[in-house]
Amino acid sequence: MKKIFLILILFFHFSNTSVFSKNNLYEKIDLFGEVLENIQKDYVDDVDQSDMMDSAINGVLQSLDPYSAYMSPELFKEMQTDTRGEFGGLGIEIGMEAGVVKVISPIDDTPAAKAGIKAGDYIVKIGNEQVQGKSLLEAVKLMRGPVGTSIELTVRRKKVKKPLEFKIERKIIEVQSVSSKIIGEEKNLGYIRLKSFNENSDKQFLKSVKEFEKKSKIKGYVFDLRNNPGGLLTQAINITDFFLEDGEIVSTKGRKVSETRKFFARKGDEIKGKPIVVLINNGSASASEIFAGALKDHKRAIILGENSYGKGSVQSIIPLRNGGGMRLTISKYYLPSGKSISEVGVTPDIFIEEEGDDFTINTDKDNQLNYAIKLFNS
Repeated sequence: MKKIFLILILFFHFSNTSVFSKNNLYEKIDLFGEVLENIQKDYVDDVDQSDMMDSAINGVLQSLDPYSAYMSPELFKEMQTDTRGEFGGLGIEIGMEAGVVKVISPIDDTPAAKAGIKAGDYIVKIGNEQVQGKSLLEAVKLMRGPVGTSIELTVRRKKVKKPLEFKIERKIIEVQSVSSKIIGEEKNLGYIRLKSFNENSDKQFLKSVKEFEKKSKIKGYVFDLRNNPGGLLTQAINITDFFLEDGEIVSTKGRKVSETRKFFARKGDEIKGKPIVVLINNGSASASEIFAGALKDHKRAIILGENSYGKGSVQSIIPLRNGGGMRLTISKYYLPSGKSISEVGVTPDIFIEEEGDDFTINTDKDNQLNYAIKLFNS
């Protein structure tokens, strides 16, 4: 019990004492201790106190926002996955919404995307495990496993009455973040699909742009950020900077002075003012929203598609003395207009919802891309 009270004191150490008096604070600690004692004494099953305290710690963090979470030493070790473009799993970016695991976006050409998982799906079951009540990182752990093994996901999808089941084989996911081609009836539009913002995306993106610019026929560009879950802030800034002559790209605001910063464009538009259409959907998040939002605010591009996800915050991974770690939101993104992306996202200038059961990004069934092409001919 001493360990429990010590942890509780640490929990409440960060409370605002102007709101909670010391008496109220101690009352809450006493109440929590009483709840734990009753669980230990009367709950129908035996309870591991250590596991219960891990859940309590995680509960405190998840009460802050969907992205803050606690990682046990075992989980922290497993989660040492970086953004260098290669990781094991199914190929989906997930988040939490009202205690439920939600698909932010499936990554192109990965097992999840090929199986039919869509942005906005709610994962309710992983294998035989109910997801309700689990943390985001616990859900990620359940989905990971040896390469070549399969797992079943049960999802709920908007406008679909029955739950959908998908059997997906785990693979090593290698994210090639940029692909490009010439599109349009007259073959005069540059199309660049950006799947993520990893450490080499800006170089790949700029290479594609420069190759297009060598072709004198190119009269405009379509940048496709649909189902792009984001990535590195520096990459979002670098790629946005390619198309702005000046002005603010994004700002971050946090409690610490070091987390409150503004980022500005440097002179030089790589495509010399040619028109741009940016495609977004509910799976466009984080760095994607910075890119689309900044170009929209500067009236440098037409944003087309569906409202973006609304992931406008920065998380820091903080190691803990027990070998575990915590993911903590330390700042939020703000667009040049001063608007926050968090929970709001970027609203397209032209709202076009994906249509048809056979809708597939970057094919002749892609009504959003087809509409974007028509804009250049109108």
